[in-house]
Amino acid sequence: MCYNVVTNSESEVYSMKKIMIIDDDIYIGDMLERLLTKNNYAVHRAYSGTEALYFLENNQPDLILLDLMLPGMNGEEVLSKINGTPVIVVSAKSDISDKVNLLMNGAVDYVTKPFDNSELLARITVAFRNKTVSADTSVLVFDDVSLDLMSHSVTVSGKNEHLTRTEFAILKLLMQNPERAISKSVILDRISRDTPDCMESSLKMHISNIRCKLKKISGKDYIETVWGIGFRMKK
Repeated sequence: MCYNVVTNSESEVYSMKKIMIIDDDIYIGDMLERLLTKNNYAVHRAYSGTEALYFLENNQPDLILLDLMLPGMNGEEVLSKINGTPVIVVSAKSDISDKVNLLMNGAVDYVTKPFDNSELLARITVAFRNKTVSADTSVLVFDDVSLDLMSHSVTVSGKNEHLTRTEFAILKLLMQNPERAISKSVILDRISRDTPDCMESSLKMHISNIRCKLKKISGKDYIETVWGIGFRMKK
C-alpha cells in the first residue's frame, strides 16, 4: 500500500491564497510579486487582458490585482468578464468618476498608484475577509425579501414566489451587491454561466417580471433603474 506524504512546507503551499497580478508594467509587477510572496501569497502574473482571461478559463485565483492601462483589451473590459473572483483595481487613474464606475461595475476596491505597501496588504486582507463572509452566506436578505441560494427559493414577507432561472440569477446578483448600481452589460456577463439565454433585448423584460412578482405580494418596489448606469436594489 502506498501513501502520499505531504510535508509541512508542501501543505503551506497548498493552503496559500493565490493572487493574480494583471499588469504590463514589469517593474511594478515584480515589486508586487516580491511583496506578496514575502507575505505568504502564491502569485500568478499576466501582462495583458487576453492572457489573463485565457488563464482564468481554467484557473481561479483567490484575488486579482488589476491595472487599467493594459495593451489591447483595457482593464475595464477585463473586469466586466471576471466572475466569482474579487478584484482590486490598482491604477494611476485618480479621478473620482473612474473609481466610482469601477466599484459600481464589480471591483471590490480601488488603490491608486503610487501606493503604500502596508495599505495594499490591508486592503487585500479586508477583501479576503469579505469574500469569506459572502461565501458563508447561503441566504440573502433585502428588506423582507429572502433568497435561498441552496434551495433556489425566494420568499417575500414570508410567502414563496416562483422565479424563473434567469430571474433568480438577476435578483441574486442585485441582492449580492445591494449598494451598487450594476450596468446591463455586467449583469448579462455575470449571469451568463447560470442562464446563457438572457440577451440585452430581454433583460428589461426579466427585471420587469421580477418587480411585478415581488410587488404583487408586498406592494413594494424592490428594484430601481439608475439612468445611464443600470439597476440596483431600491433603498
